[in-house]
Amino acid sequence: SGVIMSAEGYILTNYHVVYGAEHIEVALQDGRWLEAVLIGQDEISDLAVLYVQADNLPVIPQDPAIEPQVGDLVLAIGNPLNLGQTITQGIISANGNTGLSSRGYPDFMRMDAAINKGNSGGALVNSNGVLVGINAAAFQVQNQDIQGIFFAVPYQLARNIMQKLIKYGRVTRSYLGVSGEAVVNAAGDRLFSTGQALYGLLLTEVVAGGPAAIAGLQNGDIILEIAGQQFSNMQQAMNFIAETAPDTELPITIDRSGQRLTIPTIVREQRRR
Repeated sequence: SGVIMSAEGYILTNYHVVYGAEHIEVALQDGRWLEAVLIGQDEISDLAVLYVQADNLPVIPQDPAIEPQVGDLVLAIGNPLNLGQTITQGIISANGNTGLSSRGYPDFMRMDAAINKGNSGGALVNSNGVLVGINAAAFQVQNQDIQGIFFAVPYQLARNIMQKLIKYGRVTRSYLGVSGEAVVNAAGDRLFSTGQALYGLLLTEVVAGGPAAIAGLQNGDIILEIAGQQFSNMQQAMNFIAETAPDTELPITIDRSGQRLTIPTIVREQRRR
C-alpha cells in the first residue's frame, strides 16, 4: 500500500514494501496503473518515497497542526492480501517510545487498528479522514501470545523523512549511543547538583565504542543539558541529536555524583543496522 502525498506525484510507502524491487507500478483507485520511480528509502524509519507522473492525483488530506492524542479514533487503510481497499478501526494507545533505545529506533505510534499483510505503507487517518500516520506492519510484535498491538510512523516524522529523501535521496542521522530515562528535579530532591534543571536524563546504558563512551559519559550520569537545551524525555533529546549534523561537537552538561560537569561530545552518523 502507499499514500499519495502531493499533487506533484510523490508517494509514501514502507521501505520493506519496495526493498529490492526492480520495477514498481502503482495502481490507483480510479483504475489507472502508473510506473513509479524510487526517489529514496530509509531503512530505520521503514519509509520510502516514490514518484509518478500523472494528472488529477487524489492527494490525501493533511494538517501539520494536528497532534494525535492517546485514545483518538484512527482508521488504517490499505490493500491487505490483494483484496482491494480495506479499512480497519482502532484507537491510539501510545504516541511513541519515550524510552528510546541506544540504537535510536524512531518514535513510532502504537495502536490497535489491525494491520495485515499488504496494509503496510497505507494511510492511518483520524475520524475526519486526515492523515496522522503511515502503517508499518513490519514492526508488529513477533510474540504470538501478544495480539492487538500495531505500529505506525507518525505523520510529522514521515513528512520530515519524505522531505529529506526528496531533497537528498537519503537520510542522515547522528547518534549518541546511550539509553536512559527521564528523572524530575522535584522540590527538595537532592538528585541534581543544581536547582536550575527541571529535568534530567539518567543514563542506564552507554554503548561501548559509541560517541558518548568515547567522550567519557558513564552509566549513572544525569544529562542536564545538551548544547544549552533541557529535555523532558529521552525521545526529545535523541531527536535533537538525530537532527544535528554528523561530526558536530556538542557540549553535554551532566550531574555525576553531585558534581556538575560539561563534556564536549562529537556525535557521529548512525549507520544502517
